[in-house]
Amino acid sequence: MRNKVSATATMVRLLEHARYEVLPTASIEATLLEHVSPGTTVTVTASPSKGLGATLDLTERLIKHGYDAVPHLAARMVTDRAELKEICDRLVGQGVTKVFVPGGDAEQAGTYPDALSLLEDLAELGRPFPHVGITGYPESHPTIHDDLTVQSMWDKRRYATHIVSNLTFDPAVMSGWVQRLRSRGVTMPLLLGIPGPVDRTKLLAMATKIGVGESTRFLAKHKGTFARLAAPGGFTGERFLEKCAPALSAPDANVEGLHVFTFNQVPATEAWRRDLLQRLAPTA
Repeated sequence: MRNKVSATATMVRLLEHARYEVLPTASIEATLLEHVSPGTTVTVTASPSKGLGATLDLTERLIKHGYDAVPHLAARMVTDRAELKEICDRLVGQGVTKVFVPGGDAEQAGTYPDALSLLEDLAELGRPFPHVGITGYPESHPTIHDDLTVQSMWDKRRYATHIVSNLTFDPAVMSGWVQRLRSRGVTMPLLLGIPGPVDRTKLLAMATKIGVGESTRFLAKHKGTFARLAAPGGFTGERFLEKCAPALSAPDANVEGLHVFTFNQVPATEAWRRDLLQRLAPTA
């Protein structure tokens, strides 16, 4: 009984500290304003077809609306240190304190082949952002050997303040990965990556709006997501959290909250989070 209460309390805590990832499409700003309260943390992905400008523009507008906006600075989309400095100066001037630094899916545009190289230059530029997130991979990366992802995370720990886990649908994989992460001495706080409730038809329609080349990458990258979310009795965030919660309740797990991949299905995601919180809170 005590373990169940602890697991429920962990779920409530994670849901209360959830942030939303969105793509910089034309309608997402209005959608957020209608359905998500200011003060919420919203991360803005980097779109290879739209360029980093779309990410930075939306980030600035969300900051002005009162959101805690976090731009994705995809390393392969930044030309060189001069451009990186311009980006930093622009964001700091708008009050941005958090960034997320992935390698990115785009072809390399300049001097940064990966996230680590950009993180090193951020350090050389005086560490302008107090909070810097990096990606963790509970499952194998499609293009990077597992040994390299482990070494990369170890190398990046000097420059980052937290880790955002990539998607996995297997609670056992996630729980085991968190334990291995901590046993290797990686102690940074973790945000648990989880997909929001997604309607497959809406997701496919949204993907067609983000550019032909990018849509192809998007669909290829998330085809497993579609299959699991569409299958009868398939993946649900609630069951995933329930099964992960015991491992995440451990004091040394250091899981601070959720990073919810909304796929721009923001209304359904926020409704799901609020409903689950309402059902869980009385028993936590």
